[in-house]
Amino acid sequence: MTDRSETTDSPSADSAHQLAPGRGAPWPSTEPREVEVSCGPARLAVDLRGGNLRRLVVGEWDVLDGYPAGTIPSGRRGGVLVPWPNRLRDGRYVWQGSKLQVDVAAPDVPTANHGLLSWQRWSELASGDGTVAVGTVLEARPGYPFRLAVAVDYTLTPDQLAVTVRVRNVGDQPAPVGVGMHPYLYVGAASDGDIGAAELSIPARTAADVVDGLPTGRRTPFDGAIGRIGDRALDIPLTDLIRGEDGWARLRLRGSAGELTLSVDEQWPWLQVYSGDTLPEGQRRRSLAVEPMTCPPNALATGTDLLVLEPAADWAGSWMLSWSAIHGQR
Repeated sequence: MTDRSETTDSPSADSAHQLAPGRGAPWPSTEPREVEVSCGPARLAVDLRGGNLRRLVVGEWDVLDGYPAGTIPSGRRGGVLVPWPNRLRDGRYVWQGSKLQVDVAAPDVPTANHGLLSWQRWSELASGDGTVAVGTVLEARPGYPFRLAVAVDYTLTPDQLAVTVRVRNVGDQPAPVGVGMHPYLYVGAASDGDIGAAELSIPARTAADVVDGLPTGRRTPFDGAIGRIGDRALDIPLTDLIRGEDGWARLRLRGSAGELTLSVDEQWPWLQVYSGDTLPEGQRRRSLAVEPMTCPPNALATGTDLLVLEPAADWAGSWMLSWSAIHGQR
């Protein structure tokens, strides 16, 4: 019997032989890992690389513009954006007197984009009829020396997807946190530019002015009654959301396939709406990204609406996507 508490500086001759390259030593699994949920005509696939909403299809209608299993999603499709959504100028911020630096997107792109979870491995936490919860732990690192547990709960019904994002500070110091998600809503566009034919209503009264995607500090009134999108290019953070008596704000997008309604609870004071103008050819302006966010871009640096979680403290926010197909469409 082997005593597994015993350690040595070097492996035994037998174990070295067993693990020598080319002699049957094990490799990690390389297959794409995801979990799937179905309810009636609705089917959901959650990518366990990043926890992303990879695909949501109702009958023959992909209500989310997703990506094939095992591929790199462009535009952070379906991504979970923690510990900041959107952009962080130069990847720099100051927290409690310490200057911190995270990696920027590329040498010619002086921003750090969409947090630190996009390529991290997630695991399935629980599942049931039409439900699944997935999660991961964001370990402390240079530039973000805080430790977070992150989970996303998905509940699917025949006409709605409910999503709850949960974050817990499992470190030993207060942690600055921003949260977002990045679904792309698809209503039937067949070619690049076809999102222009869709009708859009956004429940927001205020826009943050941006230059190169970063807020200038100035805000302007915003009329969310867009109507037909046409040639209008959208890539804008919006706040001062118009909410119903239940506290939820509702964005509506209608196209040839049907109407989608994305609703956010009061934990999400911001929406980023992006019409896909900078996506690669074949994906450009075919769908509309609608990103629930707890804070605007660059919030780690500016502090605007930034969450601060004390050790052992939790945060949770929910959003929903519902659909209604146009008569005769599937």
